[in-house]
Amino acid sequence: MTARDAAVAAFTHLTDDAPGGVWSAPGRANLIGEHTDYNDGFVLPVAIGQRTYAALGRRTDRIVRVASTFADDAVDVRLDEVPALFDSPADRQRVPEWARYPLGVAWAALRVAGADPRELCGLDIVFASDVPVGAGLSSSAAIEGAAASALNDAWGLGLSPLDLARIGRAAENEAVGAPTGIMDQVASIMGRADAAIFLDCRTLETASVDLGFAAAGLELLVIDTRVQHSHANGGYRERRASCEAGAAGMGVGALRDLSVDDLPRAERVLDDVTLRRVRHIVTENQRVLDTVRALRERGPRAIGELLVASHASMRDDFEISVPELDAAVESALAAGAIGARMTGGGFGGAAIALVPADLARQVTDAVGLAFEDRGFIAPLVFPLVPSAGARREA
Repeated sequence: MTARDAAVAAFTHLTDDAPGGVWSAPGRANLIGEHTDYNDGFVLPVAIGQRTYAALGRRTDRIVRVASTFADDAVDVRLDEVPALFDSPADRQRVPEWARYPLGVAWAALRVAGADPRELCGLDIVFASDVPVGAGLSSSAAIEGAAASALNDAWGLGLSPLDLARIGRAAENEAVGAPTGIMDQVASIMGRADAAIFLDCRTLETASVDLGFAAAGLELLVIDTRVQHSHANGGYRERRASCEAGAAGMGVGALRDLSVDDLPRAERVLDDVTLRRVRHIVTENQRVLDTVRALRERGPRAIGELLVASHASMRDDFEISVPELDAAVESALAAGAIGARMTGGGFGGAAIALVPADLARQVTDAVGLAFEDRGFIAPLVFPLVPSAGARREA
């Protein structure tokens, strides 16, 4: 059964009726540009083929009920209660964690749209997904994107794609409590087939960058290490705090305002740990710009070394890799990948490897053998197909 069929079946089981519509949004993989988003920098994500589906139907009362195939119980709130649902950290603790994502989207959507909940209908929304959870592929943004798209249509809010991305970020930051940037939501909402999204996280300007992997005889593999991670954990917060301290120490509003030429001064004024965090962000921003230029001028075979340098920076300077991610990258490169790096927030999750299509099986087998030799859980390896963003399915 597909995730879409599972969402429809679960909706019918919950309500004894067919849904009025089905919406979906993809997960994302970041081609390059890690932890630069909350530093007002540059990122280059792609929407992936795996998606979260939201089956929705109208209710005759004033209840919003959310349910999913990955949670035992449905959660419902009165529409009148939604505007104050996440006004404080204590309030959000009363909502089960998984439900904070879709209900946080409803809360943020009403705020952004300025909508009066007394004029809106109640809804049932049921979610199912084939986006791997905890793999650094933004399963959270996928549920936010599907929920935001469904609510925007069902309630007639008239919000733009960028509005929907902002709503998803607000849900992630304020309803869930994960201090992420807006990259994941932009990719999930605004992705395009066979393209990456070049996002300036300060201005929120976007540009589509053609990838052309298949035309160049390449495949992008995802290597899910199956090491679970959480963006709400301390490691992510510590990195963000270090970046803020580094910006303050360098006298700038955000690390986006620094260039590689500023790093010698950073070495003089920052402590070692803060310097290394800053160095990653500054050099990663430059790598994003270099990758966009290489894709546009020379094609995808020109970006391999940039991917490898990005992983080394995350491993050594930002210290967010883990042995499983390093093994995935090293074994993929040894087996013929032209570039590889961890993707996502780190501390687990997935790596990506850009490989000649005729070597994809060889790379997959090599990675599996490397994990077996090290006593790691067997990874899940699958091709990443750059795909379209959020949409109505039915």
